[in-house]
Amino acid sequence: MSIEVQNISKSYGAQKALDKVSFSVKKGEIVGFLGPNGAGKSTLMKILTTYLSADEGVATVNGNDVKDAQLRVQQSVGYLPEHNPLYLDLYVREYLAFNADVYKVAPSRIEEVIQLTGLSPESHKKIGQLSKGYRQRVGLATALLHNPEVLILDEPTTGLDPNQLVEIRNVIKSVGKDKTVFLSTHIMQEVEAICDRVIIIDQGKIVTDKKLDKLVAEEKEQIIEVEFDKAIEENLLAGLANITTYKNSADNIWLLTFNTEEDMRPSIFDFAQANGLKTLQISLKSKNLEQIFREKTKK
Repeated sequence: MSIEVQNISKSYGAQKALDKVSFSVKKGEIVGFLGPNGAGKSTLMKILTTYLSADEGVATVNGNDVKDAQLRVQQSVGYLPEHNPLYLDLYVREYLAFNADVYKVAPSRIEEVIQLTGLSPESHKKIGQLSKGYRQRVGLATALLHNPEVLILDEPTTGLDPNQLVEIRNVIKSVGKDKTVFLSTHIMQEVEAICDRVIIIDQGKIVTDKKLDKLVAEEKEQIIEVEFDKAIEENLLAGLANITTYKNSADNIWLLTFNTEEDMRPSIFDFAQANGLKTLQISLKSKNLEQIFREKTKK
C-alpha cells in the first residue's frame, strides 16, 4: 500500500480532530479526501507528511512509518499544503532551483515541471508578482520536483480560473497514472472529474470510503424532473407512491424525489393522465457528489 492509516487519533486540547481514522490507498489511485471545514482533513494530511504527530495509531507512506522514518517519508512525498508557503521575493526559477538543491535533483528537472504545470509564461517573474492561480502552480511544481511516489495535495485548485482548473486537472490525472494522489478539495466537480475513489470525513471520523462510481450507483433515491403543461396543486403530488420530496423549480417544472429503485416515470405518466395533465418533458437525474456529500455530513 502507498498509504496505510490505522486508528489515527489527534486532539487539540479538548477538541478531537481525528477519532480512530483508518484507511489504505493503493499505488496508482487518485483519492478525493472530502469533508466540511474543521472535519480533520488538513490535520490528517499534516500527519501523513510528518508535519504533525498523531496522539494514537500508526500511519505509513510507501512502507515508511511517519513517526520513525520521517526523512524517508519526506523524500517519497510531494506535498502542496492548503496555505501554499512561498518566498515571494524570489523568481520562479530561482525558487525551484533552491528546492531542487534541497532535494538533490538535476537542474533539468526544473524546466520539466515548469512545462508540466504551465508556468512558462510567468516563469521570468518574481513569485510576489504572480496571481493566486499561478502561485498555486508554483506550489504544485515544487511538489512534483523530486518526482515523488505519492502526491498529497490540500486544496490544489484554490484560486484557479475555469481554464486553469482544466489544465491543472489534466496535470493531476496525468501524474496519477504512475503515482498515488491523495487530494482534498471543496470543488465536487473536480473530484468527479479526477478521482476514482472518495473518502468523506466528518467530525474526525470516516463516514464514507467507496469507489466513486459505486458510491453514486448505490444511492437508492431516484430524482425525476418533469414539466407539466399547466399548474398543479402540490397536495396531489404528495399522493404519488414512494415520493419523498417535491419541489417546483420553475413555472410548471417539478423536481420529484422517490425512495425506490423502481423506475417511477411510468407512474408519473399515469398520474398526469388521471389529473388531466400532459407531460411536456421528463428526465431521470442521478444524484451528484455534492448531494451525497451533504447527506453524509448533515449534523
